[in-house]
Amino acid sequence: MDLLNTLVEKGLRRELPTREEALAVLATSDDELLDVVAAAGKVRRQWFGRRVKLNYLVNLKSGLCPEDCSYCSQRLGSKAEILKYTWLKPDEASQAAAAGVAGGAKRVCLVASGRGPTDRDVERVGRTIEAIKEQNEGVEVCACLGLLSDGQAERLKDAGADAYNHNLNTSEATYGGITKTHTYADRVDTVQKAHAAGLSACSGLIAGMGESDEDLVDVVYALRELDSDSVPVNFLIPFEGTPLAKEWNLTPQRCLRILAMVRFVCPDVEVRIAGGREVHLRSMQPLALNIANSIFLGDYLTSEGQAGQADLDMIADAGFEVEGAGTTTLPKHRADALAEAGAAAAGGCGSAGAAGCGPAAEKTEEGAGCGSHSGGGCGPCGGHAEPASTAPASTGAAEGATAANGARTDLVAVRRRGAGTDLAPNA
Repeated sequence: MDLLNTLVEKGLRRELPTREEALAVLATSDDELLDVVAAAGKVRRQWFGRRVKLNYLVNLKSGLCPEDCSYCSQRLGSKAEILKYTWLKPDEASQAAAAGVAGGAKRVCLVASGRGPTDRDVERVGRTIEAIKEQNEGVEVCACLGLLSDGQAERLKDAGADAYNHNLNTSEATYGGITKTHTYADRVDTVQKAHAAGLSACSGLIAGMGESDEDLVDVVYALRELDSDSVPVNFLIPFEGTPLAKEWNLTPQRCLRILAMVRFVCPDVEVRIAGGREVHLRSMQPLALNIANSIFLGDYLTSEGQAGQADLDMIADAGFEVEGAGTTTLPKHRADALAEAGAAAAGGCGSAGAAGCGPAAEKTEEGAGCGSHSGGGCGPCGGHAEPASTAPASTGAAEGATAANGARTDLVAVRRRGAGTDLAPNA
């Protein structure tokens, strides 16, 4: 296809596709799907080879969030029967993180529910970061604490944080239909604060909430504009007890097209398959590794993932290798730009927007972060897809297992182990 040849050439040069090209990827047929995956794979291998980065989530504070994010099992008014607990102590969080590192994780993502941290919370997380780094040499730490106030990103950076996650989740045009307690602009502001402090920005989306193809392209272009180093792609986990419990809009093929579109728009960034990959990609997860270069190991914030060893086996069986702690994830040009931004922030300069998904002249919209963290956070609380009014429901075995109320208890299992419990974690 001329379209795919053009997208590969642009991806190898870090050029921004046109919106029409990005939309065309989402509109490809099932007959063209393997060609789409192969084309995105060429771009992925150019910048990341056959390496897969493993990330591990530690939910520092679960549930009881005052925000109303419709996709989130931790939201205000959620009836989802998830674990609820207040802050883990630094040593408890460090022990949980160690399990993920022992399983091969290179980055630990520390997530806490709530609108945003108090200064006391930032100090608490700072102590946790220090404890984790003391016990796990070379590990990266990403914080995901919601909306940041002035100076908090700098304090996290000083404590040893390497990155900050705050997802945009969906397009600016549809954001108000998903969340009312904060704005899209609030999220943009938090990602910009993280950039300015010299932290690596981790910001992504959720697919499957009823959004259009245009919304998906909008949010991915916004993430490129924000210059995120890492883009987690969450696929909505329709938790029973949340407003989006019946939104089963995604198929494995749809998920692969979304991942490919993200790779073409942001060719040289860490594209991470985040929440919902087991639920929606199912047996096609290994195929997605040809597009994305990063996944979460083990469980998520409030839901269970497949067994950690199954993740490792999948990577090996698909012909990929786990990225080691001594390897730099980002391509040299991005890693160098991030280092320069960090040095500038340390010197008081303040602006860290240089890491460049592509040439600055190609910027489009704005985007932001992880979550307030009611949900779409560093990991996976939820995701998006095509509009519920037109998108087909999951078919085959998935369709047969759908309960009368729309819940899919066969695919969505609430996390009952690991952080906040007395049971061993899945890693």
